[in-house]
Amino acid sequence: MALIELNSSNFNNEIADGITVVDFWAPWCGPCKMIAPVIDELAGEMDNVRFAKVNIDDNQDIAAKFNVMSIPTLIIFKEGKPVTSTVGIVSKKALKSKIDSVL
Repeated sequence: MALIELNSSNFNNEIADGITVVDFWAPWCGPCKMIAPVIDELAGEMDNVRFAKVNIDDNQDIAAKFNVMSIPTLIIFKEGKPVTSTVGIVSKKALKSKIDSVL
């Protein structure tokens, strides 16, 4: 499944149903670039989960709403509500385990 680019106008609609993993990132962030392939792999493997990205430079309002202080921050939403998060680089296995815990 392709990654969804989120912004202020589509954020609430895109996370409203099911499980959505949202990657808060920025183009200048080295660790964000390092975790991107992990997110891409999981997006291709997990059909029952949506994966999305929020560029914090372009969407500071969303980042502030969810108290994103460091990137990469991954927040897992269930039915539109944040249920868990990670900050920094995590392994594919650790991220999948975290996602599985909310399914």
